[in-house]
Amino acid sequence: MDRISWDQYFMAQSHLLALRSTCTRLTVGATIVRDKRMIAGGYNGSVSGGVHCIDEGCYVIDNHCVRTIHAEMNAIIQCAKFGVQTTGAEIYVTHFPCLNCCKAIIQAGIKTVIYAADYKNHPYAIELFEDAGLTVRQVELEEMILDTNSQEKLNLTADLLEKLASAGLDAEEVKPLYEKASKLYTKM
Repeated sequence: MDRISWDQYFMAQSHLLALRSTCTRLTVGATIVRDKRMIAGGYNGSVSGGVHCIDEGCYVIDNHCVRTIHAEMNAIIQCAKFGVQTTGAEIYVTHFPCLNCCKAIIQAGIKTVIYAADYKNHPYAIELFEDAGLTVRQVELEEMILDTNSQEKLNLTADLLEKLASAGLDAEEVKPLYEKASKLYTKM
């Protein structure tokens, strides 16, 4: 059995962290890594002990939820809280960091940003990263590493088995289910 790459390993960790998000607009996870070791993780959500967007809705000002602390900031703050050095580290993020998170990443001394998905990539953030000499690259999570559709796949499989078990179905009736299964089970 082949082992997954370091990039896929740490990106999968960031996607797992995103599952803890309390934001209803976008779930984001971030993992800070130094010397191939995870030193911190964060997800976007409210301050500790605060009201969460999933419970009360987002508190939006100028099209931004001000209740939420971004995943990258939470990971950097976790390092500060526990005295863990971020100089020279890498950060794996599920989405391209916002402008404020880009500035915090630079100030924290992080040297590499690896992100899975583009998300409102701000030109000034890209310029700041370049000026600071950071390496920025996109590494999408391979679907088979972390299957985010497992429940849907199980439900569809159950539906298919139930329909196929009943006698007399014509091909046109079964075809849409097979098409859906094909999309879920094959890598896009």
